[in-house]
Amino acid sequence: MVETPPAHVDPLHTAPGSTLASGPPVAPGRHRAAVRFIFIVALLDILAIGVIVPVLPKLVAGFTGGDLGRAADYVGVFGAAWALMQFIFSPIQGALSDRFGRRPVLLISIFGLGADYVLMALAPSLAWLFLGRLISGITAASFSTANAYIADVTPPDKRAAAFGMMGAAFGIGFVLGPTLGGLCASVSPRLPFWVSAGLAFANGMYGLFVLPESLPKERRAPFRLANANPFGSFRLLAAYPGLLGLAGVMFLFFLAHQVLQSTMVLYADYRYHWAVWMMGALLAGVGICNIVVQGGIVRPFAKRFKERGAVYTGLLFAAAGMAIWGWAPSGLWFCLGVPVFSMIGLVQPGVQGMMTRRVGPNEQGRLQGANSAVMAMAGLVGPVMFTQVFHHSITGAHVHPGTPFYVAAGLLLLAFVLAMSLRRSRPDAGVRSTGEPAIVAP
Repeated sequence: MVETPPAHVDPLHTAPGSTLASGPPVAPGRHRAAVRFIFIVALLDILAIGVIVPVLPKLVAGFTGGDLGRAADYVGVFGAAWALMQFIFSPIQGALSDRFGRRPVLLISIFGLGADYVLMALAPSLAWLFLGRLISGITAASFSTANAYIADVTPPDKRAAAFGMMGAAFGIGFVLGPTLGGLCASVSPRLPFWVSAGLAFANGMYGLFVLPESLPKERRAPFRLANANPFGSFRLLAAYPGLLGLAGVMFLFFLAHQVLQSTMVLYADYRYHWAVWMMGALLAGVGICNIVVQGGIVRPFAKRFKERGAVYTGLLFAAAGMAIWGWAPSGLWFCLGVPVFSMIGLVQPGVQGMMTRRVGPNEQGRLQGANSAVMAMAGLVGPVMFTQVFHHSITGAHVHPGTPFYVAAGLLLLAFVLAMSLRRSRPDAGVRSTGEPAIVAP
């Protein structure tokens, strides 16, 4: 039997104390220790990625003879290829983590990333860099698996705050990573990749010796190939009331976010003539603001205004920040947009907290795999879309070079409208893809 929430229930919020929790209550001491473990794992992983953020577009530009237009095209293709691999393999990794546990999937992905950074450090051509991005897309499952880990060990009413702490780990990584990457790049454009490889291997060794398994054997689900693919993941999203709409909000959020990875470095170089170390310093500033928001603001904000209020606020501030970046006539104005944009850190913890309430304990891995597939879909479209918009805006199309950021602001406003419409809509009854009853908290 499917228990459907009444018509007045807001699909963007389920009450604390939901019966749809991941098993029995977690002991406070065990919860805190497990979250600390996974926090360190995520921190080291994002630090390794952050080190190469300011240098990868420059390295690509070096292979194109300094042609920023061609470099933008290649960066877009690289980003889309990475996202395609994520789209295909994230659901597989999510289903595998539901079957075999989070720990082995997490460790394999981390060691795989380390090997991939070594490959990119040695890459003699764009083709080798492209191969490295493909492998990175296949192995970079640690974030979705880490989120499933958090859902395993955290009570439903504390998940938004826990996901906020994961966001703070991202922020710390992007404070230290790009700064370190910029300094390393001043020595050699290859050195950041070697540093990232070392961080990834250190991360894997840390997890190998200290990270416990979070999913007991009795709560694991059988591996079904029909579910271990992107379309099987989307069936899961359609099986619960409001979940598909929340996934739509996440897609638009991720799509808008692609402008940062694909065009920010090239945009700052073109418009403000910033050096690599200056771009690293800016990204460090973004990271510091992200730490403040996700480590210090998410918990009290979600408690006071609920997860729904956090989502609305984050989307509006992020759209305003994107608009400031697109308009900014100088590097100083561009920097002033950073604290406004940083409120975007409220969005993902709020949406993820709501989504994890709606599935059972043996489907958290599939849910995170589905979220990764949604992110990958945005990654397939975003890099090509934003780099093409940027390319045409600087090559005689008489379009403002900040147009990619205006487009991103529009996507975030569209996500806000979708979130508001979900509040007013009546959710349909959901059925588990496993055939078991779905219990949705009133």
